[in-house]
Amino acid sequence: MVQGASKGEGLGNQFLANIREVDAIVHVVRCFDDDDIIHVSGSVDPARDIEVINLELALADLAQTEKRLERVRKQVKGKKEGQEEIPALEKILAALNEGMGARHVELTEEEEDLIKSLGLLTRKPIIYAANVSEDDLATGNEWVEAVRKIATADKAKVVIVSAQVESELVEIPEEEKADYLEALGVKEGGLQSLIQATYELLGLRTYLTTGPQETRAWTILAGMKAPQAAGVIHTDFEKGFIRAETVSYEDLVACKTMTVAKEKGLVRSEGKEYVVQEGDVVLFRFNV
Repeated sequence: MVQGASKGEGLGNQFLANIREVDAIVHVVRCFDDDDIIHVSGSVDPARDIEVINLELALADLAQTEKRLERVRKQVKGKKEGQEEIPALEKILAALNEGMGARHVELTEEEEDLIKSLGLLTRKPIIYAANVSEDDLATGNEWVEAVRKIATADKAKVVIVSAQVESELVEIPEEEKADYLEALGVKEGGLQSLIQATYELLGLRTYLTTGPQETRAWTILAGMKAPQAAGVIHTDFEKGFIRAETVSYEDLVACKTMTVAKEKGLVRSEGKEYVVQEGDVVLFRFNV
């Protein structure tokens, strides 16, 4: 996205319309210097880059909110019903006019539901992905610290990544990746950290199912109980849920097979109230 996107520059309105549909925004910010890679603004300054993008998002939200407020006021003029949305829109409009994102506005649950369809960009949770050179992946640098300060004020998360390292990892044989990352002073690549941070931000969890033909990961909301987690695979699993035979991923890997895990008493039989945990390996028993 470029300066002027809220007025149609670059991908402009098309891009803004697309990201209104997402649950969170990941803003990749350049935090490395390289004369061979030209910056669109001529210099490396992540604080400036963030300000430019956030301003474009705020201007897009401002136009959207003004239109909605004008329309709602016309619709409810002279009526008692339908007035509830107006105070929420006025609070958001005031914040945007003061240069703050809509995420800084406190809304009730009812107000949140009323403005949800707006898809306000500055109300979405955000992660700043600080893109550094491979030398700075473990420790960061002064540019990363500048991003952290902005993130703190903006209620955002920061993850250090290196596109340079990620491109190298694609080419390196699997058995050599751990040594490569260790030499850089990290245990995992920034992309993996970014995925984990995104899951945490959105309140997501992963459980696994395994069988003779495949092992598969399933994404669920944190706090989801076993029947609902089963329903992610197929609605019949939820309707006819009996129990969930569950073992932790670490225990199953240590035992190598489900049979050995059962022999060691590591497989639990969980009922309808069980909250599925991150990394659970589950076999659902059901009857339809």
